[in-house]
Amino acid sequence: MRNPLDPTKLHAAIENVHRAGVPGLFAEVRDGDQVWRGAAGVADVATDRPVTADMRHRIGSVTKTFTAAAVMQQVESGRIDLDAPIAKYLPELVPGERGDAITVRMLINHTSGLAEYLPYAYPSLRAFPVLADTGPQSLDDHRFTRFHPTELIEMGVTAPAFAAPGGTPGLYSNTNYLLLGQLLEQVTGTTPERCITQNVIERAGLRDTGFPADPYVHGPHSQIYEAWFGMIDPPRDYSVYDMSWVGPAASLISTVADLNRFFGRLVAGEIVSPSSLAQMQRTVQVVSQEGRTIDYGLGLHPMEAPGQDTFWGHGGTVWGGGTLSMIRADGGRQMSVAVNLQRWNRLDPSGRPQPHPIDAALAALYQVAMYG
Repeated sequence: MRNPLDPTKLHAAIENVHRAGVPGLFAEVRDGDQVWRGAAGVADVATDRPVTADMRHRIGSVTKTFTAAAVMQQVESGRIDLDAPIAKYLPELVPGERGDAITVRMLINHTSGLAEYLPYAYPSLRAFPVLADTGPQSLDDHRFTRFHPTELIEMGVTAPAFAAPGGTPGLYSNTNYLLLGQLLEQVTGTTPERCITQNVIERAGLRDTGFPADPYVHGPHSQIYEAWFGMIDPPRDYSVYDMSWVGPAASLISTVADLNRFFGRLVAGEIVSPSSLAQMQRTVQVVSQEGRTIDYGLGLHPMEAPGQDTFWGHGGTVWGGGTLSMIRADGGRQMSVAVNLQRWNRLDPSGRPQPHPIDAALAALYQVAMYG
């Protein structure tokens, strides 16, 4: 039984997330012609400025769906072969046998076996995924660092491999998507940001979505607060940040309305062809950054509650900000949620993140938003 939007339940659910400890969050939920937008809490803990549902927000790895769509467009045009080795296009970035073994598809679905570069770019995160041995110092050190993508790619390519190319489960790694950015540049002759903007963002008719040209979020936005598992107390504002550390993997700025518009048009076949969308929805198993094994396609992953419809979309985090955008497979129901706090779970004595009331409250909001 599919339930219509219930504004009262949605309002209560979003307020509960705020009460559980998120300073501010906002969302847009769609069901056919019905649209609900809501916000709870503050955009600035110092001034109590309220959040609003039209704010621009750093969407983190939701960017990957945009990048994957841009690659699939080039596959459709014949400029990229999805199952060709990356060495065909970027031999200098992935040299040797690995370059011949890793295909474009393996980059998009994270089965390349390439390591994540972040622990090497951020020295205080070197011990990741052993969270208790990490620290947040590098987050401040690199606030205005301008990274070049090939510098970060080299860190990921030269680090010990997670697995052989094509093996499953794969490893969710930003290295893969920086390589896809370089691939887009190689075959189109323009920057990946310009390629994605022209062919995906503008094609979808998004007016409040774009790559940042500087460390600031321009237009109405919230401050975003990073807790780093209780090691930053009180949580610190990272809304001003040079996003070259993730580029076409996770640097886009958008709104919840734009995200719903994008995923709606993607599923409707207006961004990539229906056959490309079907490829994007072919999943493999991948180990997420949280250490969980998830199903992942080509820049899309599924969510479903037992006995309920499947939703497709992506989540994303940056230092301080989180986003989740999902759409039902038939395009009829959508949810985009943005929160201005990240890594709120403190660590238990064994170094594992402890459950927090925010987790249950967010899960309840997602449930109401997607299934009523």
